[in-house]
Amino acid sequence: MTNLTNGFASIQCKGAMHVEKGHMQASGLPFLSFKRCAQLDISRLGSMPRFMGAKSATSQHARHKISAIRASTLSCLQGDTTKYFDFVVIGSGVAGLRYALEVSKHGTVAIITKAEPHESNTNYAQGGVSAVLCPSDSVESHMKDTIVAGAYLCDEETVRIVCTEGPERVKELIAMGASFDHGEDGRLHLAREGGHSHNRIVHSADMTGREIERALLQAVDNDDNISLFGHHFAIDLLTCQLIDPKNGEIYCYGVDSIDSETQKVVRFISKVTLLASGGAGHIYPTTTNPPVATGDGIAMSHRAQAVISNMEFVQFHPTALSDEGLPIKPNKRRENAFLITEAVRGDGGILYNQSMERFMPMYDDRAELAPRDVVARSIDDQLKKRGEKYVLLDISHKPREKVLAHFPNIAAECLRYGLDITRQPIPVVPAAHYMCGGVRAGLQGETNVKGLYVAGEVACTGLHGANRLASNSLLEALVFARRAVQPSIDHMVDADTDPSFAVKWARPMLPLSLRDSVLSDIIERTKQTRMELQSIMWEYVGIVRSTGRLKNAEWKIGDLESEWEGFLFRRGWKPTMVGIEACEMRNLFCCAKLVVKSALARHESRGLHFTEDFPYLEESKRKPTVIFPAAIQELTWSSKPLQRQLQCK
Repeated sequence: MTNLTNGFASIQCKGAMHVEKGHMQASGLPFLSFKRCAQLDISRLGSMPRFMGAKSATSQHARHKISAIRASTLSCLQGDTTKYFDFVVIGSGVAGLRYALEVSKHGTVAIITKAEPHESNTNYAQGGVSAVLCPSDSVESHMKDTIVAGAYLCDEETVRIVCTEGPERVKELIAMGASFDHGEDGRLHLAREGGHSHNRIVHSADMTGREIERALLQAVDNDDNISLFGHHFAIDLLTCQLIDPKNGEIYCYGVDSIDSETQKVVRFISKVTLLASGGAGHIYPTTTNPPVATGDGIAMSHRAQAVISNMEFVQFHPTALSDEGLPIKPNKRRENAFLITEAVRGDGGILYNQSMERFMPMYDDRAELAPRDVVARSIDDQLKKRGEKYVLLDISHKPREKVLAHFPNIAAECLRYGLDITRQPIPVVPAAHYMCGGVRAGLQGETNVKGLYVAGEVACTGLHGANRLASNSLLEALVFARRAVQPSIDHMVDADTDPSFAVKWARPMLPLSLRDSVLSDIIERTKQTRMELQSIMWEYVGIVRSTGRLKNAEWKIGDLESEWEGFLFRRGWKPTMVGIEACEMRNLFCCAKLVVKSALARHESRGLHFTEDFPYLEESKRKPTVIFPAAIQELTWSSKPLQRQLQCK
């Protein structure tokens, strides 16, 4: 069932599930014995295609030091395919790392991440962190800007908490070694971005996310209680439902993953799980998100019967670099679009069409400083009216030294393709950027699934409402990662688990029984299906929508999913089989359907959701969109967990 509900009431997460007594710890389990590490014979897998997660012998990866610790020490302690921790964190962006550093003071922590530890949305964040750090600014002003940008759909209590606690979270980052830009007076240099009434963006040139990620990874590397598992793709959450007609609560006990380096399914059993896996930008053909952003966390949570909210609000960043407008064209298509930060407009950048006509004042009095949804729709309108592929963002009227100091990364990237941003305008186009919706969370990151917490882009906390204010994403991740710590510790202390619990869920299997030629066919069909899904989403569920186009998308996506699944199963694929591309595809289908379903439920235009059939705001519709677990009625592969949910007493 998909509907609009009042408010973002805190999701209660009390009580603990008791199975037979026995606390699990990652090191020194008195009641468990582990085999010594055995050498893994992967010669059978050496020639397998990447569909299984294998990498070519020539691929080189900058290995983080802690990955070596994982490979040698921890595997010996725990065996190859089942590992036990107090806390499991899925994702290695700012939310996951910050949370891990706090809970590690109280127990053992595993961070599992899909690719290299640094490969996250955080690492690509250019702008900065918004926080009230200037005497002339105020929490009330930051709140007002957030709520106005969110089209008055934000949860006011959440907004107040984030804006109030944000400055302290930024100070903690600085204390941990994150380096931000300072002015000539020695104080933090605070930038201004679209939608903000004050200069309040703490930044590190135009590479803020990279600097925060560096500082946090270094701290994680120095923490002996944290183990980082790179190249582990999360498949599905391990859940158990109480046999109680009055209660029937669902508990999370960890996650299954694919270790793409050893070609094994690895099960992580934990007392507490934090999802910090990012967004789902790759449901669209052009996105600023890294390749790992395929909606895995949202899809896993939906299959685990977590409540999902506000999925119709997909933020398209107005200004991604348009390769088509560059003097020298890139040799191949980028996996993710290069972001041109909001701060360029905040520093005085002006938007022009290709006739060098400034157009933003025609759409909004705030011109280039209007919120992202307004700017993206304005650019989209210009492109459609004029039949052009990109618009121009010009910062060349500003002093060369200032431009190069503030935007060194953007300047260097553009110069690679023959464009000097101190002399020429930058070709830009909107691209999918951020999911304002996600797994519905309470004020401490709790979900309706006990033992499962969420933080960062995967979560829907109520902060962003119908549109995220620039640079509020890293802020939200920091605040909610910290707020989830104490309830997580409380749950960990109360939770009783039995080691034998780990074998009660059926274990997913890799498609070792399929011939290489069959796997190659499946790979190719999956790639084609992915591109077709992205094309449908862009054409029918893009910046401007209509009921007819949304229904068309729903029908086309359903048919495409059915055809793809039918192809897999006819070729010998089994419902319990897993491969990275196949699992990504099922997650993309799941998230795309959630976006369409949510968009169809909102009969108004608000924030990022603009529909031609209901072009105005409607006060009676000022409620979050909520998809409850009872809505899970589909029988497709993407909508069901691979493991049957256990029943627990």
